[in-house]
Amino acid sequence: MAIAAIGSIPLMMTLGNSMLIPIFPQMKSSLDLSQFQVSMTITVFSIAAAIFIPIIGYLSDRFSRKIIILPSLILFGLGGLLAGFGAAVFSNSYVWILIGRSLQGIGAAGTAPIAMALTGDLFKGGEQSRVLGIFEASNGLGKVLSPILGALVGLIAWFSVFFVFPAFSLISAILVWLFIKEKSNRQAPPPFPKYVRGLLSVFKHEGRWLFTTYLAGGTCLFTLFGILFFLSDTLEQKYSIDGVLKGFILAIPLLVMVTTAYITGTRIGKNLERMKKLVVTGLALMTLSYALLVFFEKIVPFLAVLAISSVGAGLVLPCVNSIITGAVGKERRGFVTSLYGSVRFLGVALGPPVFSRLMDWSKAGMFLSIAAFTLLVGLLVLFLLHVKGKDGKEKKNTPVRYKYL
Repeated sequence: MAIAAIGSIPLMMTLGNSMLIPIFPQMKSSLDLSQFQVSMTITVFSIAAAIFIPIIGYLSDRFSRKIIILPSLILFGLGGLLAGFGAAVFSNSYVWILIGRSLQGIGAAGTAPIAMALTGDLFKGGEQSRVLGIFEASNGLGKVLSPILGALVGLIAWFSVFFVFPAFSLISAILVWLFIKEKSNRQAPPPFPKYVRGLLSVFKHEGRWLFTTYLAGGTCLFTLFGILFFLSDTLEQKYSIDGVLKGFILAIPLLVMVTTAYITGTRIGKNLERMKKLVVTGLALMTLSYALLVFFEKIVPFLAVLAISSVGAGLVLPCVNSIITGAVGKERRGFVTSLYGSVRFLGVALGPPVFSRLMDWSKAGMFLSIAAFTLLVGLLVLFLLHVKGKDGKEKKNTPVRYKYL
C-alpha cells in the first residue's frame, strides 16, 4: 500500500497537464484564444512548479516528506476548483484559469519530486530501482488515461475537466496519510548555510554529469508534451477527429512509453553502465523517430513511427530517475530530486509554446529541429555521464562520479 500511495502521486500530477490536451480546441474557440494563449495554461502551471520546487525540496529535507506532500496535494485540488469556477462563472475566465493553474503548479511542486525522494528514503538497492520504475510507469499510466478521461469529461463541458483534479488529489492525500510511514529516527539536514555549501560542493564536483542527466529527463518531457500538443491540434484540424476517439489516439504513444518504462525499471537494478547505455539508446531512438516523421502524413504510419520515440522515452526516464535518486545522501536528496523535478516541469512548460511556434514556421523544420536537439542531448550523455562498473563495482582508471555524491 505504501507503493500504491507513492504511485498515486505522479499518476495524479500527470493528470494536471495531460487531461487538458483534448479540450484545448474547445477552450480556444469558446474563449476566443490564440494557440499560444491556450498553450500558456500548461506553461504557467509548469513554471510555477519549477520555481517553487527547489524551495519545497529544501523544506522536505528540513522537516519530512509527508508533511510537505499532504498540504501540496490539497493546494493542487484547490487550484483546480478555482480554475473550474473561474471558467464557468466569471467573465474574464482566462485570467482565473491562469491563476488557478498557477496555484496548481505550486501544489505540484511538493508532490511528485518529493515522492521520488521519499522512494529513495524508503527503498534501497534493486528494490529502489523497481519502485522508481513503478513510479515512472504510474506517471506514464496517467498520461495514457488522461487524454481519454479528459475527452470523456469534456463531453459535459470543456471546463468540467478542472473539477476532476480535486477528487484525484483527495484520494491521493488519503492514501499518503494512511500508508506512508516515515522513519522516526530520520535526521534533519544541517543549518541552511552549511546545507547550501554542501550542495554547492556537490554541483561543483559533479554538476557536469548531473545536469546532463537532468537535461536528458527534461528533454523527454519537452518533446512528449510538444508532440501531444501538435497531435491534438492536427487530429482535429486536419483529420476532423475529436472527442473520445481523439483521446484514444493520443493515448497510443503514451501507452507504448509507460509499458517500456515499467519493463525498464524492473530490469535495470543498480547497474549504472546499463543505465547509461539505455539512456543513450533511448535518445538515439527519439532522434530517429523525429527525423523520419517528416516523411509521413497518413495517421497510422505516423503513429507507428512516433511510437519509436515513445520507446526511447520509456528507456530514458526510469534510468534517469534511478541515477538521480541514488546520487546523493538522504539529507540532501529532497533538493537534488526536486531540482530534477524543476527541469522536468520546465520541459513540460516549454514543449507546447515552442512546438506552437515551430508549427507556424514549418512542420518539416519542427521535426528536424527536435531531432537535432535530441541527438545533441544524446551525445552529451555519451561523453559527460561517467559511471562506475557493473552493479556498482569500481572500474580501474574510471572517475568515481557516482560514489562521490
